[in-house]
Amino acid sequence: MPKSEIQNLLVVGIDTVSIANSAKKAGYKIYAADYFGDMDLRCVCSGFRAVIKQKRGKSCGRIESKFKPEPFLKMAKSLSEKYKIDAILLSSGLDDDFNILRELNDLAPILGNSPRIVEGVRKKPRFFKELKRLGIDYPETAIVKNIDEAKAAAAKIGYPVVVKPLRGFGRVSIRTALNSKEMERVVSFFTGEILVQKFIYGLHASISLLTTTKDVKVLTINEQLLGLRFLFQQESFGYCGNIVPLRIADSILKKCKHIAEKIALNFHFQGSNGIDLVISKEGIPYVVEVNPRFQGTLECVERVLGINLVESHINACLHGSLPTIKEKTSTFCTRLILYSPKRIITPDLTPFWEVRDVPLPESIIEKGEPLCSIITEGKNRNFAFQKARKLAESVYNMLNPA
Repeated sequence: MPKSEIQNLLVVGIDTVSIANSAKKAGYKIYAADYFGDMDLRCVCSGFRAVIKQKRGKSCGRIESKFKPEPFLKMAKSLSEKYKIDAILLSSGLDDDFNILRELNDLAPILGNSPRIVEGVRKKPRFFKELKRLGIDYPETAIVKNIDEAKAAAAKIGYPVVVKPLRGFGRVSIRTALNSKEMERVVSFFTGEILVQKFIYGLHASISLLTTTKDVKVLTINEQLLGLRFLFQQESFGYCGNIVPLRIADSILKKCKHIAEKIALNFHFQGSNGIDLVISKEGIPYVVEVNPRFQGTLECVERVLGINLVESHINACLHGSLPTIKEKTSTFCTRLILYSPKRIITPDLTPFWEVRDVPLPESIIEKGEPLCSIITEGKNRNFAFQKARKLAESVYNMLNPA
């Protein structure tokens, strides 16, 4: 499909605001099938559908009970029937729903990885087997169905272990077990197949990369922010944002780049992709999973590198071209995701230009649910982070109980 034929883009997934903003700046007409339907998304879209119908005085509910993949397909079909859609861009939420991805691809071509490629990296047994063949380090992993299998796997792997659902996103519902007794308690949280993985002590990170059929460009290595209590994230491994870039030793940076190139070329990635890692205290990067679509780091990566990531993604997919980027950057960018500390009535957050994912004023957000995101820049890591933290405090000071 020639780039000149693409004018109307449909963004599908949970976290679509940054993709929609980037695409709008690149000159495309944007439509979205989104979960939250926030105000800043509506401002850039020519048409949108959302799972949550935000209304003044009404609760937005809980994502754990409301999220299902099927409504995204239904919303995408509704938009494609009403508007001309030339191509689809994927956000988070549908990585493990391969049949949904195939049906979306039938509506309009997904720009990026095909459903077959996504399935190849998201089906964990196949993925880890391939990593082993490639000689890439990953936490020792077992897939189990019940408590007896979980105990046996943990005994073989060695405590402590991480226990998490086979399918999921946002690092929610991840637990740790230090011994057999804790394993019994932890497994009671899950239904269906679960992953038992060796717990790696170290720094949580991610790699943002762009790929063509022949080449890979690592854009940034990013610090992941997980389970931050001052943001009222209730999950120990719950996703709270990123700091871009992560400053690490050149030797570790080189290892991360080598891993990204091997994985991307082996699985035939296209466009924007992310790889989650834990970098051990010994400086060994362990691959945790792959996110074969746009990541939550998008706006931070754009600001640090001075590029439009949607435009770069489209150029990589359709023309096999990659952007020229700076080897050394002088800007740090922080994204924080704020969670509601209690059941609250949403204040008007539109005066804050650094706030993203802006909910409708006077809608009700339940305790522990996402409230908004914050994007800040700084000349060093701590300045950018503290600037975001101070703004988060200002937002929290505006909240009133529902």
